[in-house]
Amino acid sequence: MVNFNQNSGCLTVFHGFPALEEESYLAGYSTLISAYDLKVPLPDYLCAIGPKHKKYNHGRWHIFTPRHKPEGTLFGHLTFALKYEGIDLAILNALFQTIEAKEIQEIICSEPTGSYSRRLWFLWEWLREEQLDIEDARAGNFVFLVNSKLQYEGKSFPSKRHRVRNNLPGTHNFCPLIRKTEKLEQYIAKNLSEVSIKHIGRTHPDLLSRAAAFLLLKDSKASYTIEGEKPPHNRIERWGKAIGEAGQRKLSISELEYLQQIVIPDNRFIKLGLRKEGGFVGEHDRSTGMPLPDHISARSEDLDILLSGLIETYNLLREDDFDTILLATILAFGFIFIHPFEDGNGRIHRYLFHHVLAENDFVSKGLIFPVSAIILERIEEYRKILEHYSKPRLNLIEWRPTDKNNVEVLNETINLYRYFDATKQAEFFFECVEETVNKTLPDEVEYLRKYDFLNEFIKNYIDMPDKLVDLLIRFLVQNGGKLSKRAREKEFKKLTDSEIQAIEQKYADVFI
Repeated sequence: MVNFNQNSGCLTVFHGFPALEEESYLAGYSTLISAYDLKVPLPDYLCAIGPKHKKYNHGRWHIFTPRHKPEGTLFGHLTFALKYEGIDLAILNALFQTIEAKEIQEIICSEPTGSYSRRLWFLWEWLREEQLDIEDARAGNFVFLVNSKLQYEGKSFPSKRHRVRNNLPGTHNFCPLIRKTEKLEQYIAKNLSEVSIKHIGRTHPDLLSRAAAFLLLKDSKASYTIEGEKPPHNRIERWGKAIGEAGQRKLSISELEYLQQIVIPDNRFIKLGLRKEGGFVGEHDRSTGMPLPDHISARSEDLDILLSGLIETYNLLREDDFDTILLATILAFGFIFIHPFEDGNGRIHRYLFHHVLAENDFVSKGLIFPVSAIILERIEEYRKILEHYSKPRLNLIEWRPTDKNNVEVLNETINLYRYFDATKQAEFFFECVEETVNKTLPDEVEYLRKYDFLNEFIKNYIDMPDKLVDLLIRFLVQNGGKLSKRAREKEFKKLTDSEIQAIEQKYADVFI
């Protein structure tokens, strides 16, 4: 029997978290992790009881007052966790795999109508996929499983057995959760979809069409650049066409495999479709060829379950009008963490952002958000967001190198990919969307307006072919409004000094 009074006592150092004040006590999930030595990715934040009579934050600690100190029992700390920290399926699943069923059964029998005991009852049976030897609840008001003040909830389904409303934002096979942070609430309140549609509504259809075409090509190029590739123009255009059709076909495993075929037209050296062996992201040791993983992919035998769960969760949340940006986060980042293919995962991951935005009418038809282009501008931040998920999980995955210098995962890892916190990823993607709505789209439309104005001036001023006018404007843009000496002596040597001066002055009037 675990002695919670001892394990939740004064402890100033905990798994790399900032040191706590003396006379501080672990509480909730931190106690459970410590008491049962749970091998789980640590949450972004944990809770402790401090000696002061005020609540405050200390690094990654949420410090509560002595009056919040939970009862020194399994039930006491589980209740504290659900009440103040929300649901962490990874921790709860690891705990339920560690303790005996009778310990949860005793909790339920001690408080058969209690709201937290019934929540724990539901979670045990939902995670373990097995029923406890307890009769169905006959009393107690129905209670929501997810506290919507702490985390974003999904569609509610009543469980009569537990008298609980299951509002988890996902299914047993894939259910990330997102904390309701101040930053996310502010972003959602901005209604970026409506802002985007208003911007577009004020734009002439011709300008909008040209802006969309440019942004589509820009995004397609950026998606390859992120992967460190420079493909021929026809491949960029082909992928751009696929992005332009995002949201038009239902998501399925076969659709994902179809997208991989577009990304990788030459498959002589790559096995298309779901992986049949392990996978990782990283480097190889130069001398030995040993894998040096930054991220280890889900096991090949788990891919069908995980991807089916991913798609089922997407469809479930979409039916419930779950916030579109949060939905895109769960789908796209869930996919890249699973990493189901041998190659092409990154581009399909970013395609899925487009798919969700298009299928859920976040933007007007035909307009593409340049997601990859924005990510490319924030590439270091993007990498940190990916590492935020991957790094804590590397130490939890046992693996060995194969004779092909790949990795073979030796332990069960499926829960690392289906139960995780996606808050940081959601905040990052909201930042990208806001930048697109408030800067990238308006800037591109404004550039085209200025371009057209200068284009018309040059054509009225000098008889010059469209192609040459376009080249002249591009040279001016590239050189800060001045025609370079090389351009004066080559492509535009027939222009007089006074003509060049007039064009440069008009450029300054229009663009600067």
